[in-house]
Amino acid sequence: MLKLVLTLTILTLGLVAQSVQPVIVEYKGRADGKFAITNDTLSPMVAVLEPRSFSITPDGKGIFRTLDSGIHVQLSSMSVKLQPKQTYYIFYKATADKLPAWFTVYTNFSPEHHSDGLDVHIMLPHTIYLYQKQPLMESDVEVRDVAYKPNIKKLTCNIKNNGLALARVQLVSATGVRSSGELAGFPLLPGADRHISMDWKDAAPPSQIDFHFEHFNLKRSVNTP
Repeated sequence: MLKLVLTLTILTLGLVAQSVQPVIVEYKGRADGKFAITNDTLSPMVAVLEPRSFSITPDGKGIFRTLDSGIHVQLSSMSVKLQPKQTYYIFYKATADKLPAWFTVYTNFSPEHHSDGLDVHIMLPHTIYLYQKQPLMESDVEVRDVAYKPNIKKLTCNIKNNGLALARVQLVSATGVRSSGELAGFPLLPGADRHISMDWKDAAPPSQIDFHFEHFNLKRSVNTP
């Protein structure tokens, strides 16, 4: 048991000892930017960078793979030795043969000197979205199966992007007679589904759910038993 506690403690410390900022950025057409990687420990670290493509499951989980051949990324450094408390900036440029496009640059932190015990490797993302010129149209978005489930006190539905454009749902909000609720925004990839599940604490059921996009809002009534 002691060994397990020590391991969990080391992992927790590692998670808060390195950082990548910002986590998400968005560009129109092509990217020309930078992000900061920080080693906040008292020991030297090695950071190795790897661009990767990804898809997103309906439940919001990222599935990562080798960078797609149609996405072209230039990084100022592919690996960096970070001194204790040092912050280093990675500059990059990125283009894609076809828009929209998206990818993540993972920074893999590891100790400079390997120990006989547990070596912790931390992978932190910097995610880049390259938007197309024309925004997503309201008619391309489908919201279905909007329902409140009183037995589990959840509002659920599914939203699908039937178009070819990338868009971001900026906010999901729900309203009822006395209460309201919100969920953070998320990217809605072309052709992708997203399942929504929102906790609802009030005894009175929600009556409406709103999806807030940059150029339009989608409002749907909630089906209740």
